[in-house]
Amino acid sequence: MLEQFVAVLPGTLGPALLVMVLSVLLTVGEGQDKPLSSSWRLVGLGAGTLAAIVFAALRATAVINRRSMVNFPTLIACVIADLALIWVVLAAGRLTRDWHDHRASLNLANGLATLAIALSVFRALPDVILQLTAFVEPNSPVFTSEMLLRALGFVLAIATVVIVAAIFRSMHRTCSHKAFSLAALLVVVLTLIQHGTGLLALLQNTGELILHGLPFRIMALLYNANQAMVIVQVCVFVIPAVACMVAGFRMPVEGQTASVSRQHKAFRRRALASSVWSLVAMIFVTLALTVGTAQAHKVPVLSPPETYSLSKETATIKFSQVSDGHLHRFQYKAKDGTVMRFIIIKKNGAAYGIGLDACENCGDAGYYEKDGKIICKKCDVAINLATIGFKGGCNPIPLPYTTGHGSILIQTADLDALSSHFKS
Repeated sequence: MLEQFVAVLPGTLGPALLVMVLSVLLTVGEGQDKPLSSSWRLVGLGAGTLAAIVFAALRATAVINRRSMVNFPTLIACVIADLALIWVVLAAGRLTRDWHDHRASLNLANGLATLAIALSVFRALPDVILQLTAFVEPNSPVFTSEMLLRALGFVLAIATVVIVAAIFRSMHRTCSHKAFSLAALLVVVLTLIQHGTGLLALLQNTGELILHGLPFRIMALLYNANQAMVIVQVCVFVIPAVACMVAGFRMPVEGQTASVSRQHKAFRRRALASSVWSLVAMIFVTLALTVGTAQAHKVPVLSPPETYSLSKETATIKFSQVSDGHLHRFQYKAKDGTVMRFIIIKKNGAAYGIGLDACENCGDAGYYEKDGKIICKKCDVAINLATIGFKGGCNPIPLPYTTGHGSILIQTADLDALSSHFKS
């Protein structure tokens, strides 16, 4: 669930913040008194989402196997649209004041915002949508607890994005227009940097642009810092948050009348509440994309090998040592000097799963136990406990053994014969 959450959150948060700030800066009029372009941004959001779904489906079915044929023109369009958005943000205050006097300019701003939203959403969402294909593991039942947890992580990420954007949006009612516009401008500039860096990286990969030295290092740093860029996009809203807090504290509690006093107190409550909740949202997102990501991608460590009785011809492991139903790992040095590992786990009744700590597909990466399941460290596939000891798939390579006198007996000659599986 956590892995799904931290994978979806950064891919959707940037476009959501862009949609939100443009909605705040360009929304004017009430009821029927609205410009013709008032609904264009919503159309852009829908068009970008639909196009992203189609593109993701084509990628998932391998109809499109070269993403550069789509990414290249899309990134060029994104960079141009982002540059136009800078003008939109800077001119938004003037365009929305007395907007009836310059409808054409406001419609142009909305048109540019619509195009930028559609392109940004189309650029960001396919990878998020493809996360849906990871809900069900290959050769596994559709409805499992793991599938439900992955789906829950996906849904929670989307819900978090909506809530965070709504919290930040609430600040525009109590902070100064300049403070919110500055945050919006920074969101657009950071989006431009992301798109521009992606374009440069694509040109570098195709050989159409060759960067060396410092320019290349800067491009590589920015390209690999996507999570950090999203965190910065979130944290720029500390500007309106501080502005809200200052406005709240500056608002006098007492007014000339009881009605004015109530209005002042309500304003202060809203200002301070939106400021505090915005700071909480920033902290939460930062922790989710740093600590949460590190935890989700934490590389499992194999348990240390256990001791056992070893003679010249036989390795002996007592039943009592491995009868608890958990994974037990052992180490053996073959005649050719190769250090090998083998595992034993009691499956059910008197049956034991015994094999090398390696498989034909993933080599000697090894297996670890998590939540009662045996998982391949390299491919993260959960192994069916009943199939351990049999050939096939990602199962541990079977190891011959016999039993007797309350112990499992493994011939060292059998181990020596399989040492090649642990050679690099």
